[in-house]
Amino acid sequence: MQVLLVTSAVAAFLVGYVRTDFQLMLLIYAGGGVLTALVTVPNWAFFNRNPLKWLDAAEAERHPRPQVSAARGGRG
Repeated sequence: MQVLLVTSAVAAFLVGYVRTDFQLMLLIYAGGGVLTALVTVPNWAFFNRNPLKWLDAAEAERHPRPQVSAARGGRG
């Protein structure tokens, strides 16, 4: 998502600068935003090829998360 947005922003800026057209720059960037939304928002099948396996609730209770000590982050 970030790569698509940055790429469309750079392309929009370059085209707008060369053509000295602010409206064209905004249209290109808006098109990049729409393209990014079309690629990232739907639940595409290739996003689910390697799903994460989460722990069951009972298994998670047997393995508690480590506690972070408040004294370790002090500045001196």
